[in-house]
Amino acid sequence: MSKHLATIDELIEALGGTSAVSRWLGVGASAVSNWRTRNELPGGWHLRLYLEAMRRGIEVEPGLFGVSGPTNLEVPIVSQLGQQTALPQSPDKAVLERVANPHADTHYAARFTQPEFTSLCPVTGQPDFAHLVIDYVPDKWLVESKSLKLYLASFRNHGAFHEDCTVAIGKRVAELLGPHYLRIGGYWYPRGGMPIDVFWQTGNLPKD
Repeated sequence: MSKHLATIDELIEALGGTSAVSRWLGVGASAVSNWRTRNELPGGWHLRLYLEAMRRGIEVEPGLFGVSGPTNLEVPIVSQLGQQTALPQSPDKAVLERVANPHADTHYAARFTQPEFTSLCPVTGQPDFAHLVIDYVPDKWLVESKSLKLYLASFRNHGAFHEDCTVAIGKRVAELLGPHYLRIGGYWYPRGGMPIDVFWQTGNLPKD
């Protein structure tokens, strides 16, 4: 049976107490005790504790983490983070996951770069290499980074043209997250002397 918690003190106790959380996070026990007393978390630890609460099926008040919108009842628990996961055999079989954005009331940009992206030419079967850059301004959701890494790696044996790979990745991430704005750039290394750069974007970049 899941627990519904409304304070940092209750959450830390549910996660094993001060000593356990201190060891797990690699911070001093005095700092964790201070969080419990003040019922406040430093910004850098909000997402870590929120994800751990989701993983253990612990229900919390959204405001406890500064999260506006979904609680863990609406967020799928990540299935790949923190454990050994086999490389997906194809993009269609890859599981791309999301987590709640703990700062959904703030516009900010997040960037992912994949400098060793690999796919196959659908005609010759030769390997193609690219440097991918994904920028997005999240709304309620963040892409879980390990699932994104595995998804991108799943293209290693996938045959598709540069344009297809780049746009398909952008569309899938955007469909998962529903961001305010997303832009992907695929900088493909030349083969035969001609590089191909592919760009796709969706949404409107916030004015701020």
